[in-house]
Order: sequence, then structure tokens, then C-alpha cells
Amino acid sequence: KEKFLKSQHWDYCNNVAMLVGEDKPGIGGEPLPGQKLKPKYSVFPEGMGSDAPAWVAFDKQVLSFDAYFEEEVPDKNQELYRVRHCKIYFYLEDDTIQVIEPQVKNSGITQGTIVRRHRIPLPPPHEDQFYTIDNFNINIEVIIYARRYKIIDCDQFTKNFLRKMGVRLNSPAGRPDDPYTKERQKILDSMKPLRPYERIDTLKQFLEHDRHVLRFFCVWDDPESMFHDPRELVLRYYLSDDTIDIKEIIPVNSGRDAVPLFLRRDKLPKYAPTGLYQPGAVTSRTVLNVFGKLVGNRDHYILDNRKTGAVHQEFYRDSDLKIGAIINVWGRKIMLCDCDEFTKEYYRTKYGIEDFTPVPYKTPSPPKPEKTFPPYTGFGSEEDSLCSCMGLLLKPPSKDFKKFMEKDRSGMESNILRFVAKLITDSPVDKDRKFIISYFLSDDTISVFEHKQQNTGILGGKFLERGRIKKPGQELFKSEPSEYFKAQNLFVGARVCFHGHNFLLVDADEYTFNYMEKHANEFSMADIGVILKKLKDTAEPHSREIIQVFAATDPEHTEVIEYDPFRNLIVSVTDGGFSEHEIMTLGRYYSMRDEYEMDRHFLLAVAQEQLKKNSFENFEQLSAVLIYNDRKKCGVLPHEMCRTICKSFKLPLADDNLQALLTMFEDDHKQVEYKKFVDGLNWRENQIPAFQTIKVPLKNEDDWIGQPPSFPVKRIKYLSLLDDLFGKEE
Repeated sequence: KEKFLKSQHWDYCNNVAMLVGEDKPGIGGEPLPGQKLKPKYSVFPEGMGSDAPAWVAFDKQVLSFDAYFEEEVPDKNQELYRVRHCKIYFYLEDDTIQVIEPQVKNSGITQGTIVRRHRIPLPPPHEDQFYTIDNFNINIEVIIYARRYKIIDCDQFTKNFLRKMGVRLNSPAGRPDDPYTKERQKILDSMKPLRPYERIDTLKQFLEHDRHVLRFFCVWDDPESMFHDPRELVLRYYLSDDTIDIKEIIPVNSGRDAVPLFLRRDKLPKYAPTGLYQPGAVTSRTVLNVFGKLVGNRDHYILDNRKTGAVHQEFYRDSDLKIGAIINVWGRKIMLCDCDEFTKEYYRTKYGIEDFTPVPYKTPSPPKPEKTFPPYTGFGSEEDSLCSCMGLLLKPPSKDFKKFMEKDRSGMESNILRFVAKLITDSPVDKDRKFIISYFLSDDTISVFEHKQQNTGILGGKFLERGRIKKPGQELFKSEPSEYFKAQNLFVGARVCFHGHNFLLVDADEYTFNYMEKHANEFSMADIGVILKKLKDTAEPHSREIIQVFAATDPEHTEVIEYDPFRNLIVSVTDGGFSEHEIMTLGRYYSMRDEYEMDRHFLLAVAQEQLKKNSFENFEQLSAVLIYNDRKKCGVLPHEMCRTICKSFKLPLADDNLQALLTMFEDDHKQVEYKKFVDGLNWRENQIPAFQTIKVPLKNEDDWIGQPPSFPVKRIKYLSLLDDLFGKEE
């Protein structure tokens, strides 16, 4: 009670006298005269470490002290006390302490955590305070819950930390031994084992070669077999302990029982000339009977260190195994014929062997009989009927999922080839009908739609459901799978027959032309290299006449001609050997764009009018995205990247107009100056008055495919074509 009163003093709160603790500071938090505040946690000197709090700056940092305590043993005569060694851990982040005793073999004491981690109070009379870092040093005693621990040493990190704290470390104390444990160790050292013991250390070999296995392919010609057929075996040599096991490869329907192993794993002895030794004759240790039965009618043995009378038996090692060698496996002659790559590398590295020519041991297998299938019955699809012949369990025909994922619609890539077609017929009603043939590259299916025309009496719309279409002229009930139309069979000028309807492909959309030209290795009709070679082989003998004909077509020497005369010249030169698609590919390659397409102000006026009608005003966001994608901050971006970004903003412009505008703002390196491009489209700040009269009519949207049409090929630069065909001439 007196102690409690000393630690308290009176104070007034709202004119009421109250007892307060001695740690209460004065006004403003300043200590009262004569008052000494006791720190609740460890206090670290200023300038040491970072300014972060202790639980951040000292996270996962622990001081480790070696200590011991003496424990009284009142109930045993052999020991009066025991010395127990332990570890004291001081956690710097929150001043918690943990005491752990390491496990000692056969101690009979419950060891491990003696004091769990928490803040430990000081012994009386200071039990109102806790242990801090200032209470620890080497060669001192600390009392934790009435148990006295003697700190004898600490680790290097603890020493360095305490020195930085300004603590003068004491000299380490000696580590006392437990008297009873020392006495027991003397007794154990004086005892001799009843059985002789010799240490054979194979740990090094095991650690170096664990899971390293040499594999040989062997053959055993069984003489007792009825047909003397060779038996195929696989021999595995384990480098970790020099053991061998053998597994037999049992052929299908051989009539032999399937056993796990032909030879279980063990050391394989070499066959001795005198025969095999009796069990127990070969041992790793030998002993000597010293007195026989002279003393007490009992045998007295000692370990034979000199191996007197020991039988030394040789076992197969890795040096004995090589391709072509014959080993004796308990009386069976087995030939090693081949080995795997790891085995070859092992012998190449260790023994320098380079010749690993295998020994042929397998008889050539008879040719597999050709699998024949019954003819198609007409029910279901051919693929589904064919799957019913593959096994007892019926499975649906598998689809090419990889091709579907690669060629399915992705963003602006539709992977659909669209052609304009018309019927090949003499009927005046059907001659003017227009069809759209769509080829889906993801699954090789085809759909046909008819273009609606007014006052024809034909409704139009879906003409042929989407599906795979067989080529005409094939037998229906046959065993071989039918041939279907592929993408390579469709091109401008091709004649195709879909279920009895003959179509002539007369045109294609821009995406189709671009796709076929990008994948020219798949479409020979769009490969400009193949077309030029084919044209050169045909026209080279008449090069001078062809040059004169082209010159006569251009009397004003403008170096360009119209597409129609160019087409007629190519047809006459090749004598009809070129398809319409090849001629169009040639014309597209050497074409010249019209001048009105290069009119920047005209295109900007049309684009601004279109943006204004659709109330598009997100020019700041468009400019911000373009600037963000300009990693180098050089003010230019690639053409395709700008086009993709504009498409993501759903810019209400036709794709051909957008492509032309981007081309207008390209620099010499084919990079788009996006700032000028956005400023030109901004009809709010940079409005361009629309033209009252349009010089060249705009092309109508291609409503039959829902995609913008291609640029028309009108004028051809024939001099570039002649230079590529016959070389440059004066």
C-alpha cells in the first residue's frame, strides 16, 4: 500500500481532487520538476537507422543470446541439478522476448519453447516495467519469471547492433557442462558394441549420382523357347549404388505373362569359373572366433580388419557395360545392343567412348495392312459416317480447333473472303442477278446471298445456307472422302458450281484482295512474283513488239495508260492465259491513284462534315491516346497504329477515307504526324468550309458486304512493268 501511494499523487480535475499516476506529465506534456519518466519501449539514439517507426525499421531483426539456467533435481541420487542451455531471442520491432531450448537427444525432458514470445516484465520491485534492449549484455544474469538465466554469449549481428547502440560488451563467459550428461557420456564411451561394426560410407556416391540411371536395350536369345524367338529387355544400371534391374518388353499378343521385372534390383555378380557361391559365403564384413568354445562354452568374435578368409566376388560395374558386350545374368547370355542419349553422354564424358553404333536385333516388322473403309451410305455427313468405322465407341468428327482460333473473327480482321458473282445462264431473267459469295476461312464454309434489285420480281436475300460445298463430278457412294471447295479455288474470273448452280466470280472486296496479296504463298493468283515470271516467260520472245504496242497506246508519253487498254493488252499478249484476278493483281501493283484522292482540303472538308453530322467531339481524348502511344515523344506514329486507335474511338468515317487521310499526313518515313491529323479533323476549332460543287463523285458505300469498297484501278504505270519484265532501255 505504501509503495502504491508513493507512485501516486493528488491532482484536481473539475475542482475534484483525484489520484493520478506519477507518470502523468505536466502542462504541454513537459515533465514536472523532479519527475523522471520511465520509457515504455526501447529508446534508440537519434540518427541511427531511418526515421520509420520501430515496427517498420526493425522488422524481422532479432537479437540472439546464448544462455543457460540451472535446474534443481530433488528426486534423483545420480544428479542434484542439471544445466540446461537455451536461446533468448529479443525482437527489436516490439521488445518481445522468446526463450527456446534446443532439442537434446535422449534427454527425457520436454524441450522446445520455454517462454512464448511476449513482453516480459522486470522482476520485483520493478514489475511495472518491461525488459528493453538496455537490460541485455554478455556475461550478465536476467530473471524471467523467477528463473535466473545466465547470458554467456551472442551472435555477431547482436554484437554489432549493441556496439552501435553504445553498449560496452562484456567478455563472453564459459559454457558449463551438465555433470550428469558428462558422466553418461563417459559410460557410453567405455562400452563396446556387442556386435562388430565397420563403417562403409556410400553417402558421397549416392549424393553425386542419385537419380542417374544408365539404360541399355538388350536382347536374350532364349534357347528353351519353342520358336527360339529373341526376348527384348531393358537393363538399367543405377549409378547411386551400382545395382542393376532388368525389365522385359513383352509384345502384344505374345502369350507371355506380364511380370513387373525380369530381374529385381540388386548387384549383379559376375559368373565365377567355380560356380556360384553359397548364400552367406560372400559378406561385406568378416569376423574371427577368438577362443572357439574353450571359455564358458561361448563363442567370442572380433571384427576381422584384415579380411582373412574373405571371399571377394566381382560385380558388374559401369565399365563392363558397353554396346555389343555380352553379360551373364545368372546363366543367361544377354547382349547389349543400344543405349539412350544420357548413357551415351555419360560414357563419352567419363571414358571417352565415341562409337555408339547400335547392334541390329529387331526383325523388320511386317507391313501393316492397308485399312479399308466401307463406302458412304448416304446417311449423315461423310465425316460422321467415317468416324463410326474407327472404333466401337462412336465419336463425333473432330474439328480443327487451332485453325478456328487462328482464322476466327478478331477485331477488324474478319477472315472472310467475299466475291461478287453472277449466274452463267442464257436466261435473260437470271443474267442480271448478282450474288455475294462469302468464304469463311475459320472452317472452310461458304454462304451465298443474292443482292436485292428493284423491279426484277426476285426477292433476294439468303440463296445458300452456310456450309461446306463439295466439288462437282464426284461419286456419291464411295470409300474415299470427297473434295470440298477451298479458298484457293475462289478468285476473280473463276467458274464454280454450287449444287448445280454455275457462278462466275466477277469482283471481290478490298479486304479479299489485300488478304490474298498478304498470303501470296497460299494464293498463286495474287502472287506478283509468280505472275511476273509467268508473264515474262510468255512475253520475252516478243519484247520489242510489246514495247511498241504499249508506246502506241500512250501517244502523249504520259507514262501511264488506262486500265481497260492495259487489260486488253495483257489478254492479247498472254492469249487468254491469265485469269481476271491475275490481271487485276498486276494492275493493282502498278496502279496510280487518282488526283482527287490526294486533295487534302477536299477530304478534310468531307470528313469534318461527316463528323459534324454524327456529333463527334472527342478530339481531346483522341489526341491524348495518340500522345500516350507515342513512347518516343517524336510526334509520329505508324499508319496501322493510328488507324487502330481511330477505329477504337468509332470514328464515323469510311475506312477508305480514313486510310487516305492518314496517308495525307505521312512524312518521308511513312509515319503519321498525328497532331496535324487531329487538328485537321477538329471541326470545332479548325473548320473547313465544305465545297459547294464536287468535282469527282464519291463512291457509294458497298452495302452488299457492309465494308468500304476498294480504290478503283484506273491508270497503270506501264513503264515500271516493262522495266521489271525486260529491263531498263533507253
